[in-house]
Amino acid sequence: MIKRSALVFAASAVWMAAAASAQSTNTFTRDFRFPPVGIASTETIQINVVNNASNSSSGTAASCAGTVTFTNASGAAIGTATSFTVTSGQVFSASLPFSKAGASGTRAEIVGSVQLTVSTSSSTPCALASSLETFDTSSGVTHVFLGGSTVQGGGGFGHP
Repeated sequence: MIKRSALVFAASAVWMAAAASAQSTNTFTRDFRFPPVGIASTETIQINVVNNASNSSSGTAASCAGTVTFTNASGAAIGTATSFTVTSGQVFSASLPFSKAGASGTRAEIVGSVQLTVSTSSSTPCALASSLETFDTSSGVTHVFLGGSTVQGGGGFGHP
């Protein structure tokens, strides 16, 4: 009987430690999807992100991490997600030229999205702003610009 009680106590202690550990490292993803945008065979679609957070007064450097993805009109991923980490004021861009969209014909509908990884236990400042644009691949002339909202993360930010 004493051995069984000790075993139950030990198992309970291991479970409680695992639960406490899981709580201290809880992360989730905030997903922002832009509306569908059409691109023609001479265009490129690009998503830009910037971390607008300042470094904290305690010295913690601002940092946002996540991924950028593109999907086709059927909802299938185009290529692989592109990971990013941006510090205070840093800009990151992910591009998809029409030639890599896997489209047949001269036009394709694309949905771009940004996934921000957020930790509920982190005090790292993060204020991620994003935009989507299309431009002529040869000349660089912008055809469409969509500004996204700022997504907050870090600083112990709450659950989605």
